[in-house]
Amino acid sequence: MTHDRAVAAGPVFAGWRIMRSDAGRFWATRERPFPRAVEDAGAHRTVDADDLVGLCQAIAAQEGIAERKRRIVRTTR
Repeated sequence: MTHDRAVAAGPVFAGWRIMRSDAGRFWATRERPFPRAVEDAGAHRTVDADDLVGLCQAIAAQEGIAERKRRIVRTTR
């Protein structure tokens, strides 16, 4: 597996390390773990996809889970 700097350079992937496997599959892992409550809500630190569009969607889904959890925590304080 290799780290693809050309892919990881965009702001869309800020905070995520992007890799491409020898088989050509794309993987992303968050540079900092999600807080435990966010992980408990279903967010995954590492995601994969067949292509960059799918990878971007997978990252967005995880960040969406985190954002929804943050909103819930803020409104309950």
